[in-house]
Amino acid sequence: MAKTKREIPNYQLPIIETHFHLDYLKEGSPAEILEKARSVGIERFLTIAVSPDNLDKVIALTEQHADVYGTLGIHPHDAELYNDEVEAKIREHLNADNRSAKIRAVGEIGLDYFYDNADRKVQRDVFERQLQMAVDFELPVVIHTREADEDTQAILANFAPQMKNKGVIHSFTSGIELARFCVGQGFNLGINGIVTFNKADNVREVVADAPIENLLLETDAPFLTPIPYRGKENAPCYLPFIAEKIAEVKGLTTEQVLKQCYQNSVAAFFTD
Repeated sequence: MAKTKREIPNYQLPIIETHFHLDYLKEGSPAEILEKARSVGIERFLTIAVSPDNLDKVIALTEQHADVYGTLGIHPHDAELYNDEVEAKIREHLNADNRSAKIRAVGEIGLDYFYDNADRKVQRDVFERQLQMAVDFELPVVIHTREADEDTQAILANFAPQMKNKGVIHSFTSGIELARFCVGQGFNLGINGIVTFNKADNVREVVADAPIENLLLETDAPFLTPIPYRGKENAPCYLPFIAEKIAEVKGLTTEQVLKQCYQNSVAAFFTD
């Protein structure tokens, strides 16, 4: 007899989904996915741009749904597609004269030396150009870093002092040294379903070490579905499971985690 998966809990507390890709989800329409998430407490959603061909999709989704906000940026996988024209388009939508209040950050930007889909020097240059946009427009950032701790730290050491708003190192799986550096500079750490995975002791070590005041809840949906729903497409409705695991690791109640992470998310992305 197949084991029944646990029902998604509703703690009757507001939650902010700080990182997902609404235009990538396939198991339901955007309206259906959002409504299911709202039913378990998700109050606001931040859908993330990653490539030149989905900038317009993110903008459109923020215009179609009152509680969906967005970011604009180019992921390191697509760094070689970044050029002056792409930057001009992003800058146009970040400009204070015409920036929609729905665009909240520059991202997803950063370095990925695991897949190396783009030349590493190109990745670093594109990362720095986009960090400069965040400085210019006083916006937070959403940073991806994988197997690139040393270069990520070196680049952020140069830019962090200039940044009015910091943002988040999303899907944090890097070393504890980088975690402590980023927290010390005022960045948050994005924690998603990886924290529930059996072999993710390194992530749980970081969660245990980091102040709860620097943690954000995210799914990275449709990727990285948490236990007990691994194998299904991820979705924002699974955020309560991530909060529960963080609570277990840190010796807190889930309600304490939800309340603090909500405050952290508002401070990171919704305070102008």
